[in-house]
Order: sequence, then C-alpha cells, then structure tokens
Amino acid sequence: MSQAFYRVWRPALWDEVVGQDHIVQTLRNAIANDRVAHAYLFAGPKGTGKTTTARLLAKAVNCLNPDKNIQPCNKCENCLAVNEGRFLDLIEIDAASNTSVDDIRELRDKINFAPSQGKFKVYIIDEVHMLSTSAFNALLKTLEEPPSHVIFILCTTEIHKIPATVLSRCQRHEFRRIPVPTIIKKLSELTKKEKIKIEPDALSLIARQATGSMRDAISLVDQLSSMSKTITLKTAQEVLGTATSQSVIDLVDAILKENSGGGLEIVHKALDGGTDPRQYARQVVDYLRDLLVIKLQAGQDLELTPEEREIMDQQADKFEISHLVTIISTFSEASTDLKANWHPGLGLELALASSLYQPQPVYQREAEPTENQAPRSRTKKTDDSMEESADSGTALKSSSTKAKEAEVETIETEPAFVPGTPLTLELAQSQWERVKRVIGTKNRITAAVVNSGKLVQASGDTIVLNFTSELLRERILEEKSNKLVHFMLAKVYGRDINLICTVGDQKVNLNPKGSKTESNLIDFAINNLNGELLESDLTQAGKEE
Repeated sequence: MSQAFYRVWRPALWDEVVGQDHIVQTLRNAIANDRVAHAYLFAGPKGTGKTTTARLLAKAVNCLNPDKNIQPCNKCENCLAVNEGRFLDLIEIDAASNTSVDDIRELRDKINFAPSQGKFKVYIIDEVHMLSTSAFNALLKTLEEPPSHVIFILCTTEIHKIPATVLSRCQRHEFRRIPVPTIIKKLSELTKKEKIKIEPDALSLIARQATGSMRDAISLVDQLSSMSKTITLKTAQEVLGTATSQSVIDLVDAILKENSGGGLEIVHKALDGGTDPRQYARQVVDYLRDLLVIKLQAGQDLELTPEEREIMDQQADKFEISHLVTIISTFSEASTDLKANWHPGLGLELALASSLYQPQPVYQREAEPTENQAPRSRTKKTDDSMEESADSGTALKSSSTKAKEAEVETIETEPAFVPGTPLTLELAQSQWERVKRVIGTKNRITAAVVNSGKLVQASGDTIVLNFTSELLRERILEEKSNKLVHFMLAKVYGRDINLICTVGDQKVNLNPKGSKTESNLIDFAINNLNGELLESDLTQAGKEE
C-alpha cells in the first residue's frame, strides 16, 4: 500500500522545514551550543509542522554524528531508526485518547528508566490541550524537574487551553500559518518529482484552499492526482467544491449595485454547479478582505494580476469601509453557520440580503415613534446648536465637532397620502426607499430581507412584493417581521396596507373579475397564488365584516 504524500514528503532535515525559519534557527543554535531545554511547547495552527519539528528535534539530540552543526545527519543508525519508526527512545502520546490522570501517572513512572538506544528519551505529547485538569496537575512536577535524560515536547493547536502553570515550565514556540507563495513553491517541487502536471492557477487555488496548512495542501494534491496526472483549474474547482473567482467578483458587483435578484442568481448558479456553500462564503470573505486592505491603502503586497488589481481598485473605491466591515462579518458568519445545514444555501442568501442593505448614517435615520408616541419632527441644525424635540421639548446636543457643519435631513412625519386615496405603483415606489429606511431603524435584518424583494404591483390598499427565493419570502411571514412591516407601512402610507408576497414568476391580478371588495381580493390572492398574505388589522377587520 502506497503512503500518503504528506508522509512521503515529511521533512527529514532542518533545511526541508518551510515557513518556520524563526523556530528552526533557534533550535539549531540550541543543539549546536548544547543548550537544549528540558521541556518545549509547540503551538500553532494544524499542518504547520509542529509534530514534524518535534521529531526532528528528537533526531537531532540523539544523532550520532559528532558535528553538532549538522545534526540530525539523517544517515546514522539513530536517525534512520527514527525515520523508520523503530527508535525506542522516541515516545509519541496522543493526549486526545490518553486524557486521564492515570495515563500521566503511568508515564511518570516510566521516565526514570534510562534510554535504551540514544542519549535522551523524548516524549512528544500531541494535542496536549486535551488532557484533563487532574492530568495536567500530575504532569506539573515532572515538567519542572524531569530526569536529565528526558525531554518533553508538548504540541497543541489551542494554546489558550493550556494552564499557565504548564506554560511557565516550557520553552514556548509559536508556529505560523505558511504563506501562499511558500506553499506554491513547495507544491511545484513536489509535483515535478511526482511527475504530476498541474496548471499554475490550480496550484494557486490549492495553496489558498489550504489556509496556511502545508499538510492540507499536500493532501489536496494527493487527492486530485488520484483522479488524473494532469490537474487543471476546472478539475480542482469541481473536486474541491469551489466557485470561480469571476463568480465572486460578479457577486460583489451585485452587492454594489444593490441587485438582489442578480446576486441570488449568482449564488444559486454557484451552488447548482457543486460549490460548497461554506467554502463559497469563505472565498467571498477572502476577496472582500483584500478589498478592505486596498481600501486602507495597504494592498501593495497583494498577489494580483494587473487585470485583477484594476477590477478590485474600482470596487474598493465604491465601498465605504464600514459597509465592507459589515459584509465581511456577515459572510464570515455564513461560512461557519451550522444551523443552515437543513438548507445549505440559506446562510449565503441571508448574508447577501443583509449585505444589500446599507444603513444610513445615524443623523439621517428617521426615528419612527412607537404606537403610543406622538410623531416627532426634525429640522436642520448646525454644530454646537440645540435640537428641540417636538413632543417633549427635550434639548439634545448635536455634534461637538466645530470643524464641520452637520446637515440634518428634514423628514416629514405626516403620512405620505391621505387615507382613502387609491394607491398606484408609481406612488408606492416614490415612498419605498423611505419604507426600507424606517424598517431599518427598528430591525436591520428585516429591512435587508424587504430590500431583497422587488415592489412589482400596487393598487387600492394592496402592495405586491416579489422575491427570488422562497426562503426570503418566509422570513417576512414570521410574526415579528410581519408586525414590524405592517406597522411601518401604515406609518408611511397613512393607512393599513395589505402586503402580498410572491416568488419568482408568480403574478397577481389586483382587479380580478367579479372582485368588488377587499375581502374578495384577499380570497383571490390566497386561493390563486402559491404565496401567502401578510394580514394587517384592517384586513382582519374586513374579513370579520
């Protein structure tokens, strides 16, 4: 049976370790000067070389070559024994399956025995953060004063779980994520020696997918090479479940244009093509993070083609920093959302809907009163002036910055229309931005979902809002969103509004044959549409009549 690539290509000498030069140099100097510590703690992300470096250190301290500057030599009997897994004085313990205090007591009883082959007995405890509190306590005294022939190397991916008492007894080394160019260089060397043909773009995709883990990158090459000795970008995308970079660019364009339908179409097309939704969300986050770096004028070190840089410069220029930060946070949540498993695309759809709604600055928001409050009006004010509240007379301080003059938008608090005035699509659309804005002052997510819909029809006291996704429509049907939307529609339009929500190509005849009353129209919408009606108090009263 053939070995996995990551085992075949595991570094056997110090010079073969990549991306951790700061640690390698420190350990080599310690060996050359005979200043090896009795306990080490190697911490860092998975696949960055912690266990490999621990084994190299075990080889080096037991190497038989008299020249300490070239230890390990990888040629002597002890070095070869370590490579072949038959060196008795190298003991590797998986803390995940040996967590109890009894396991540590057993280890403590054995360490007093002298080495059988080499100069030192080296204990590598992997995933040491999995040890129980009692086990850590049992290990403390041994870590502080081990026998002179024993070296402990503790490895962990979660250093925050290690007790401070253990940290203080170890020489600590932090392993870093390996940079993408370093991974690409290593994979190029590997594929050439393994006689695997791979496109540069596919190599770059694999390196980025690995997120700083060399082991993961090599494993991905191993996986792809099992399909074909020629790895193309398309093959890599299909196997790894990633979307093309163009798809991500198009999605960001849709967000900039507030094109909800186009954005959902891009997401659905990517998912239908086999893209993993969480991975897609991570790609969006990576891309937006680069836009943020460019926006902060620190994008000189980004590895981009001239074409990519031109596109990203243009997009970054159109974003506000606060909006970018919000979108990155939203898609980051979608990349780790376990609750969306029942519908894989839900997290992406909600992230997109939320991203399309960009909140107005605080001074531009309309403060809608609650049902028991009288409306309040705002007028233009300048710095260091006082703003009078119409209902309470309370004086509120404006901005204290004297260098700028804050222009505050005058917002009418009277209803947009006189009750009883027939509602047309044109009149409804003239106030639609205001509807979304006032909803946003109360609930940003509800406003984002409303923003993802399109106002397609209006007549009488009825508005039809069309969604491209059934899931987005269902969010509006939730009780909390239902009440908020109806309350705000009534505030803006001056009367209760019936809101019919449709999906896709569904159509509503707002003047059906034989329909003379509001109740008939509602019955028609419910009976002839696969959608549902958001019922206001007025609608309910109409039914009772």
